[in-house]
Amino acid sequence: MADSKREIERKYEATTETRLPDLSRVAGVFAVAHRGVSELDAVYYDTEDLRLAADSLTLRRRTGGSDAGWHLKFPVASGIRDELREPLSDTLPRSFAGLLRSRVRDRDLVPVVRLLSARDVHHLLDADGALLAEVSVDRVRAERMTGGDSTAAWTEIEAELADDGDPAFLDAVERRLRKAGVRPSASPSKLARALAETAPKPSRSPAASARRTTAGDHVLAYIRHQAEAIVALDPAVRRDLPDSVHQMRVATRRLRSALRTYRKILDRGVTDPVGDELKWLAAELGIDRDQEVLDARLRARLDGLPRTLVLGPVRGRLRIWSTARRNGSRRLTVAVLDGKRYLALLESLDALLAGPPLLSAASRAPGRALPRAVLKEYRRLAARVGRALELPPGHDRDVALHEARKAAKRARYAAEAAQPALGRPAKRFAKRMKAVQTLLGDHQDSVVAREALRTLAVQAHAAGESAFTWGLLYGREEAAAAAGERELPEVWERASRAELRAALGG
Repeated sequence: MADSKREIERKYEATTETRLPDLSRVAGVFAVAHRGVSELDAVYYDTEDLRLAADSLTLRRRTGGSDAGWHLKFPVASGIRDELREPLSDTLPRSFAGLLRSRVRDRDLVPVVRLLSARDVHHLLDADGALLAEVSVDRVRAERMTGGDSTAAWTEIEAELADDGDPAFLDAVERRLRKAGVRPSASPSKLARALAETAPKPSRSPAASARRTTAGDHVLAYIRHQAEAIVALDPAVRRDLPDSVHQMRVATRRLRSALRTYRKILDRGVTDPVGDELKWLAAELGIDRDQEVLDARLRARLDGLPRTLVLGPVRGRLRIWSTARRNGSRRLTVAVLDGKRYLALLESLDALLAGPPLLSAASRAPGRALPRAVLKEYRRLAARVGRALELPPGHDRDVALHEARKAAKRARYAAEAAQPALGRPAKRFAKRMKAVQTLLGDHQDSVVAREALRTLAVQAHAAGESAFTWGLLYGREEAAAAAGERELPEVWERASRAELRAALGG
């Protein structure tokens, strides 16, 4: 596993004549230690069409300095990146290849830019000699290695916060630099500046107008956003970052829902096969995500019990059971992302967006075409809720409520896709649909939790342990589900008020 760190830094414009001001006058700084000049030689890799740069990812092989090796950086926020490091080698580390797979796919990674930097390093230290930040003056020469052979040169100042430091400290450093006439850089990174200044022509065509005038424009913008989210979340899922599987699954479901809801705008003969593959991916991701949700629910229920009601090695059994199931699901998730079927799905999404199969309704005004699709999803949900409420408590009602939950989610996503065009009515409608979805989701989670609790009770009994606590938790889940069923009519009434439907034209 690659070493990882959170990099928080800021860059500033400079010239060869620029001198650092006295940074010992920055609040909290006890001393400034000059660490000398390092010669750095970094080769940056990307596909020929610069797929990594387009998403602000950085892949380089660098020699010189204290951290020679392969570096892969993912953007987190402005001035903040997660940097992964692997030892120096002649070939791309295998761990990096996996993290980049959703973007690179079958393209080759080639050297695109070489940066030669003379880095004059200064450490800002506190009274105990601990590092607060590193400030360097970098004299940079960039050499284009593909798409031309031009060069560029500049000088910049870089201030990087020490590990686990307070980001507010960089504000104090910046105030001192600004007072000395130093201004922030317009480029977010050395690579971005190098690509811009060495390109024989703009590396990317000017962005198309963001103005959306037709129903098709709005639907395609929503689909594109979800497709980009899937690709962007792929490395986070591989790194097992918190909530990453859930967010990737949500993007997958939103995308599939849009293809199904707006089939009057996009030809379903083309989109249905893509939707089938999205359904497959969501199901595969669900193996990991569902176990994560179940683990959290069972632990929370157990923590809510008085200690006197926890009989036997309950926590140990739950931990062993959860770990075994989670480890298996984790391996399956990564295997899916490494598979050819997943990459084929990403390619099919690219093809769909490059040549969208628009129908005649796509050219209509969004205020006409989009509300119809949203209200159709609402009517589907209304029918399923009505059917579920007519059934007596039990298995059949549980199944019907689960189907209603899926319909609520689809109605919510339909409204979210239409919100940029329809404004506040769609936003309010989506909020009401989310309330229904949340209530029904908690009910379904209770159904799944009861199945797990029964399994754990059987295992405990077979091992000669008390099954009392598992039975108690089962009863509490049963009561929680019944309470949700009683609450549903009121939540549904709020969600289905006539003024909301009227606002959407229905």
